[in-house]
Amino acid sequence: MTKTEPLDFEIPEILETDQFRLRMLGEDDVEKDYDAVMTSIDHLHKSNPFGSNRKWPPIDLTLEENLIGLRSYQREFEEKSAFAVSVVTLDEAKCLGCVYIYPSGNPDYDALALMWVRQSEFQNGLDEILLATVKEWLKEEWPFEKVAYPGRDISWEDFKKA
Repeated sequence: MTKTEPLDFEIPEILETDQFRLRMLGEDDVEKDYDAVMTSIDHLHKSNPFGSNRKWPPIDLTLEENLIGLRSYQREFEEKSAFAVSVVTLDEAKCLGCVYIYPSGNPDYDALALMWVRQSEFQNGLDEILLATVKEWLKEEWPFEKVAYPGRDISWEDFKKA
């Protein structure tokens, strides 16, 4: 998976477990996603899902700014250049978090996966369940040989060294 070439494969569109559903994150998710982000802002700033050099989300993130971001994620997904996946309840009533699958700039990996769960779900143990689920899903259903999980299986510093 390179930054310039879209992948030529059929995207696994949905993964459903007994606890949640994984599917493309899109603009229709704006209110649920925004609620998950903004009610978890302290947790997200502490956990740094995108690395310690990127403080996300901004404290003053607006719903409109979130919508712009979701549109961008949706476009990347449709172009097969990056994949933002929403973690939602089975009834689709609530966003529980997100998973992002990107091309890797590290030659030792062909993709990297980042994820976060809302603070209330982190406290309930969903983060570890999601990580294990995503690892299995990417291994079994996606065309990647080696996926990096920076901040989890490899430090951000080691990931960036190569």
